[in-house]
Amino acid sequence: MIDLVSDTITLPTRAMLETIPEAQLGDAGRLDAGGRGEDASTNRLEDLAAALTGKEAALFCPTGTMANTCAILACCSPGSAVLVEKRQHILEVEKICFQEEGFRMVPVFYQIDQKGAPDLDGIKEQLDTGRIQMACVENTHNFSGGTCMPVDAMRQIKTLCAGHGVHVHLDGARLFNAAEALGVSPKEITENCDSVMFCISKGLGAPIGSLLCGNKAFISRAVEWRKLLGGTMRQTGVAAACGIYALENNVERLAEDRENAQYLAGRLRGLKALRADPAPQSNILLLDLNGAGITGEQFNTLLKERGIRGYVLSPSEIRLVFHLGITREDASYAAEQILAIDRTLPQGMFL
Repeated sequence: MIDLVSDTITLPTRAMLETIPEAQLGDAGRLDAGGRGEDASTNRLEDLAAALTGKEAALFCPTGTMANTCAILACCSPGSAVLVEKRQHILEVEKICFQEEGFRMVPVFYQIDQKGAPDLDGIKEQLDTGRIQMACVENTHNFSGGTCMPVDAMRQIKTLCAGHGVHVHLDGARLFNAAEALGVSPKEITENCDSVMFCISKGLGAPIGSLLCGNKAFISRAVEWRKLLGGTMRQTGVAAACGIYALENNVERLAEDRENAQYLAGRLRGLKALRADPAPQSNILLLDLNGAGITGEQFNTLLKERGIRGYVLSPSEIRLVFHLGITREDASYAAEQILAIDRTLPQGMFL
């Protein structure tokens, strides 16, 4: 099976797993006066994450959802207005901060265009109301097809928010994909936010975990929220060792994933019924089924019959995600099969 459902399905390599026996372990949940745990490998991973993002401190969390939730709770109270984009992962999937049965934050929306650039006038208008407590951005933007918000746009958002005393949090689950695609260092992106979360369990290939980075006071508050959310862990060095390996060895190869997504997009320019993003910006390619007379679930079933698995993003969208388990040969096979399915579909039949 050529599995393009997500880059979360990546498996640790033997070289990554071989770092685990050498990990220096301790009780990561037993903190000293400075707020550091006793697991030396976890502390090393957190220090590495802080250095890569240019922040004072970092916190290892089991998931990106928990890390993002801790970030919001460290800055906001129930009823706080949080500036988000309507298709942000924090709002659409993670949800709990905005649910009535959860933490009851109030989402206030801004717009982004098809290339991921934000509507700065709309952001300014919302900030001018004086009610916004926090602003959340996402880079790369998952549900827009891995689009990368330009550094200049992030800088403008940060400037606007700083002028209103509003904390900017970056959901950078695929931060390193964004940096590679934009041709900048991660720090050039993260200098334009107050806090950032990034995953090591997606394209970087580690099996577990995400890092939340920010100043020391922010991370101290996030540590307390991680505990209350059930995220205090013990000998986390067994996972942190893999994360350290990922950050030291798997960042540069992310270019391969973007190139494979772009290769597939180029091969699909001959589509008749389906439409594909002609220029994916990172490691995600979206297929548009509008006008193809088929639903996302039906199309995904046809893909599975040909040995390919995608993700049904909506009734009319399929998401294909490239990662370290996918080769150029896999991308070529996927192109052949998608083109073959396309030839069987009627054209111009809108669902």
